[in-house]
Amino acid sequence: MLTIDEEKLESDADYRFKYLAEFVGFTEDDARAILAFAPHLGPRIPALVDTTYEKLLGYDATARHFVSKQHGFDGEPPADLASLTLDHPQIRFRKDHLNRYLMQLIGRSYDAKMVMYLDMVGKMHTSKAGNKDIRIPLVQMNALMGLLSDILIKEIISAPIDDDSKSRTLLAFNKIFWIQNDFISRNYTVAEL
Repeated sequence: MLTIDEEKLESDADYRFKYLAEFVGFTEDDARAILAFAPHLGPRIPALVDTTYEKLLGYDATARHFVSKQHGFDGEPPADLASLTLDHPQIRFRKDHLNRYLMQLIGRSYDAKMVMYLDMVGKMHTSKAGNKDIRIPLVQMNALMGLLSDILIKEIISAPIDDDSKSRTLLAFNKIFWIQNDFISRNYTVAEL
């Protein structure tokens, strides 16, 4: 039986990642499967981001979080929910972030820097980073991760690769999304829920 330092799981992101990766079986082979899928997914990312934002802007519970000025955005935020469109400058700014996130997943080594990045992705959606006035409810983050998972599964299934590669890629993305979802959840405190 392995002994896990449960206090360290809460304070050390790298330790947490290693624990989760070992527990769910995310290995170097999984990382390679994700990286190998980059030529298939990379060119499709802009369309996948548009699909994601069409869904996000289709619900008031998710769209309302894009009305407030976003951290790092220099332009004018939308006046209200009715002003939100896929082409609004602030939405384009947010779409660029999702585009970069997906590119990071398929283009980086899964090392200590990537662990910090996965943790920051979770933190940016809470009051702990970014715009302190924007707090995305955990249910909306879970919905987003579920949507991204569904979108990627469809892309992998339809990719022109052999069935074994599809299986390996599906399993690898499933594992990293569960790890990412944990890094999102860890940044939410009881007070923010």
